[in-house]
Amino acid sequence: MHSFSRRTFLAGSTLALTDMARAAGPTKRTKIKIGQIGVGHAHAGKLAVYRRSPDYEVVGLVEPDDDLRLRAANQAAFQGLPWMTPEQLLNVPGLEAVLVETRVRDLLPAAETCVAAGKHVHLDKPAGESLPRYRRILQAAAKQKLLVQMGYMLRYNPAVVLLGELLARGWLGEPFEVSAIMSKVVAPDVRRELANYPGGMMFELGCHVIDLVIAVLGKPERVTPFPRHTSRLDDGLMDNMLAVLEYPKATATVRASALEVDGFARRQLTVCGSEGTFHIQPLEPPAARVAFSQARGDYRAGYQEVRVAKYERYVADASDMAAILRGEKQADFSYDHDLSVQETVLRASNLPVT
Repeated sequence: MHSFSRRTFLAGSTLALTDMARAAGPTKRTKIKIGQIGVGHAHAGKLAVYRRSPDYEVVGLVEPDDDLRLRAANQAAFQGLPWMTPEQLLNVPGLEAVLVETRVRDLLPAAETCVAAGKHVHLDKPAGESLPRYRRILQAAAKQKLLVQMGYMLRYNPAVVLLGELLARGWLGEPFEVSAIMSKVVAPDVRRELANYPGGMMFELGCHVIDLVIAVLGKPERVTPFPRHTSRLDDGLMDNMLAVLEYPKATATVRASALEVDGFARRQLTVCGSEGTFHIQPLEPPAARVAFSQARGDYRAGYQEVRVAKYERYVADASDMAAILRGEKQADFSYDHDLSVQETVLRASNLPVT
């Protein structure tokens, strides 16, 4: 049974952080003190969202790499913030949470340091290359009732949220097929950097849609990766990747490449169920179509376009974290979900999980 049909979409599951929400106590409207470690991640500029938000006070920024720090100094998202050492940031009085936006190889060490210091964490994707270490971090966070919010940028995409609502209502029936594509053309200099990670484009890009596949179908029984290097560039990057996820009554395919011309336009997620099909393409800005076997609510039978609200990446993630830390709600994604996603990402990337 897919996870959406068992609960209201984004309501948590087996290890949902209900205790953490209770421990947070009554609602507080003072700003949440937050800082950021790292500017080396491709999504590090999301700090601008937190700086604009009325929920947060951004107290400082950490980046030990001189070149990265110099480059960041010219970017609006980081200008005017004090640079600190990790020790200085983690000892700021009242600091509650840290955005971990380092290079991928440094994500888990930084997150582990933050959790050990008793801080909530927003951890960008993917969650490193060591599943055992990531599991230890989540276990340590659970013991302290700390949030580890993963930075998968499509979770609060309004088309994805609508898909979850339709699944939760049972209007799509039982899913038997999921197809996801997450590709683009990657420039040669960026390819060389990504080639440092043997998981290639599935590790770098496919992780975003694997997160969604797990939300629909749960953890797969088997994952078969098909890694390929297709480009004429001799850089070793696994740039043309496919993974097949197998379930008792469903299959899912995930593709991620560094080669697709205008790949953003064909980024998609399709869920086929026994009573209907939901298709999102492109993923951003989201456009969606749905087909129902019979009329459902305001929808007619057959295919039709779906109105999808405009949105800005990371705004909902930031708002959601604030609500969780204030004890206004429980976390939307459980430790179990995130651990299943990471294990599946590693298997789909042809990487070890031990």
